[in-house]
Order: sequence, then C-alpha cells, then structure tokens
Amino acid sequence: MQMAVNILLVIDALIMIVLILLQSGKSAGLSGAISGGAEQLFGKQKARGIDLFLHRGTVVTGILFFLLAFLSAYVI
Repeated sequence: MQMAVNILLVIDALIMIVLILLQSGKSAGLSGAISGGAEQLFGKQKARGIDLFLHRGTVVTGILFFLLAFLSAYVI
C-alpha cells in the first residue's frame, strides 16, 4: 500500500510539473505586476481553450498531490 501511494505521488508530481511549465506567463514585468491586477479584477478576459485546461489540470493535480501526501504520511 505504501509503495503504491508513493508511486502515485511521484507520477502526480511529475504531471503537475509539466502542467505548470506548459502554462503561459501572466505578467509582463513590473508594469504588468502593477497594472495587471486591475485587468484581472475588472477585465472581461477569461481563460479559454488550452489555458483553461492547463489551469484546471494544475488545480486538480495540486489537490491530488496534497491528498496523496497526507495519505502517505498516514499509512506509514
């Protein structure tokens, strides 16, 4: 059981790394950090297509990573 959880944890971590690296950058330097918050808060732009898939995949793998990490600590 412990080995299976650890293998799933490593696979999930690798998938999460790939999903994070495939995402496009959200800021354009210091000017993007200052003015970008207003665009995200009040802007009408929503993620579509591959960006939405990568974002949702990252969230799901992140949650799964923490659940597997807690399960791995509990099974020991």
